[in-house]
Amino acid sequence: MTILFNTDKTINGNERGQSYFTSMIEEGLRNYESHITRVEAHVSDENGKKEGIKDMRCLLETRIAGKQPIAVSCQDDTVELAVSGAIDKLTASLETIIGKMQNHKPA
Repeated sequence: MTILFNTDKTINGNERGQSYFTSMIEEGLRNYESHITRVEAHVSDENGKKEGIKDMRCLLETRIAGKQPIAVSCQDDTVELAVSGAIDKLTASLETIIGKMQNHKPA
């Protein structure tokens, strides 16, 4: 499973931060890694440099082997909360998709 981490120009995408969030995504998706080929994380500040509530956004685009890509997003007050929320949404979606894949396998 390859993880690509992208930030917009208003968020500091330093190597330490990228490593932290990549590890967070890997840990959150550990149960599904055999089905996932790639995850692209896009983190942005929706208000730019202005202050605002729930202005941090994390979009996770996930490629599942043999399926169309899926995308989930979450907006929250901090980057950590946005990434965590997006991981939660993604795991719920993956649970459904992978469950359907396993139920429809030919006998």
